[in-house]
Amino acid sequence: MKKFLGVLALILGFAFQSNAQGAIHFKSEKHDFGKIVEGTQASYSFEFTNTGDMPLIIKDAKSSCGCTVPTKPTEPIAPGKTGVIEVQYNMNPGPISKTITVDTNAVNKENGMVALRIKGTVLVKEEKSILEKKSAGPLSK
Repeated sequence: MKKFLGVLALILGFAFQSNAQGAIHFKSEKHDFGKIVEGTQASYSFEFTNTGDMPLIIKDAKSSCGCTVPTKPTEPIAPGKTGVIEVQYNMNPGPISKTITVDTNAVNKENGMVALRIKGTVLVKEEKSILEKKSAGPLSK
């Protein structure tokens, strides 16, 4: 009987512990840079909150390509506290459509995974030649 009660207590302990987990809520999981000119700094901070009752751990943050660099928190995020996934896009002319996959211990996301998305368009920077003639102003005749 003591063994049975011990096993039952162990099972109940795990059951209650599994309910106490980190949960993540992002202010937004998408960001549109709109139209930006090549050479402009393109970065965005995806802010999130731990809405669970245990520390939230950001295990990894990976981009769909090398032109997008995510930076994740290194320490667990306490319940009720906020954190940031910083995403920097290295400018390549043309459309932007990138996904950053965030791996967490959050129980409110399937397998703890969150897909953050950035989009926009990078316009080619117009370069003027120093040999180009300047237009005549109203004072030049």
